[in-house]
Amino acid sequence: MMMSIVVVVGGQFGGEGKGKITAYLCHEFEFDVAVRCGGPNSGHTITINDKQVVLRQVPAGVVNPNTKLFLAAGCLIDLNVLLEEIKSFDLPPDRLGIDYNAAIIDTKYVQEEKNTGLGVRIGSTCTGTGITVAKRVLRGGELKQAKDIPELKPYLADVSEEVMASYLTEKRVVIEGTQGFGLSLYHSPYYPYATSRDTTASGFLSEVGISPRAVSDVIMVIRTFPIRVAGNSGPLPKEICWETIQRESGYPYRIQEFSTVTRNLRRVGRFDLELVKKAVIANMPTHIALMGVDYFNYENKGVKDFNKLTKKTKEFICGLERELGVKISFVGTGPKDYELIERLESYRWNWFETKQERIK
Repeated sequence: MMMSIVVVVGGQFGGEGKGKITAYLCHEFEFDVAVRCGGPNSGHTITINDKQVVLRQVPAGVVNPNTKLFLAAGCLIDLNVLLEEIKSFDLPPDRLGIDYNAAIIDTKYVQEEKNTGLGVRIGSTCTGTGITVAKRVLRGGELKQAKDIPELKPYLADVSEEVMASYLTEKRVVIEGTQGFGLSLYHSPYYPYATSRDTTASGFLSEVGISPRAVSDVIMVIRTFPIRVAGNSGPLPKEICWETIQRESGYPYRIQEFSTVTRNLRRVGRFDLELVKKAVIANMPTHIALMGVDYFNYENKGVKDFNKLTKKTKEFICGLERELGVKISFVGTGPKDYELIERLESYRWNWFETKQERIK
C-alpha cells in the first residue's frame, strides 16, 4: 500500500504549534521528507536539547537527521536567514533541497515594504515577504529566484518531482504550512488584516506543486487561547491579557508569549469556535492538534496521559470534537515538543507506526 502525504495547517492566526507537530512526526515517527512553505515572516519553534529554537526558513523536520528537507517553489527566501540556518544545522546539499523557482527577498524589498506603511496599517512584520510576492505577480523581470543565486546552486532541486518520487516509493512526507486560516489572503474574515498568501491546505499543496490526490490526511493545529501579533494587526475576538490566563490557570510564574520574528508581546484571546469552524470547512482536517491545555489549568502542564488531564479540560476536548466532527488526536500540554499527548488509537495510519514497530 502506497504511503501518503500529510499536510499540517493552522486554524487560527498563526503561532498554533505547527512546527511542534511537524517536529513530532519527524522525530517520533521518522518521516522521511519534510517540506516547508511560506517565508521568513513567520517562525516555527521546536525543541532541541531541551531548548526552544526558532526556525524561519528550514523545515521543523530538521530535528531528525534522517529527514530530507525541502523548501517549496512557493517559498520566499531571505538569503541571510537561510544561510545562517544552513550553517547552524550544518545542512549539506544531500539533506536540503531548494526549489529552483523559490523567490528571493531582496534587501531593498524590506525597506520598500516598510515605506508602504504595512506595519502601521495592518501590523505586518515588514520582512519584505509581501513586496516579494507582489514583484513575483507583476513579472517585471526584477525578481530573483533561487536558481539565480550562486550560493544556492548546490541545493537546487525540483521539489515537486522530488516529493512525488518520495510518495511513489512509499516514503513518509509532511508538508509544513505557515501562519493560520485567519490570516489567509483569500479566506480570512478579517481582510485586509491578512498575510500576502493563502494559508489553507490547498494553498500549501499549490506552493509545493502536488495534487490533492496524493494527500490522505490534514492535521489542523489550534490553540486553547489564540494569539495575534502586536500592534494594529486586526480583530482578535474576546481579547484578554496574559495576566488573566495566569490567574485562571494557576500558573505559579508569569506567562507571556512573544512573536518569533519581531519579538513583540503577542495579543491573546479566548477560544473562538466560529473561526475554527470556518477553518474546518476550508481545510477538511482528518485530525486536530489542540495546543495549550496547560493554559486551562497548570495541573495539565507536561501531562502525557489523557486520563490525567483535569475533568474540565477533558470535557472541553470531548465537546470540541462533537462541535467540529473531527478527532483531536494530539493535545499539547506545554511549549516543548515532548509535552504532547498522542490520541491516535484506532485512527493510527499505516505510515504512522512507532519507531519500534518500524524496526520490527
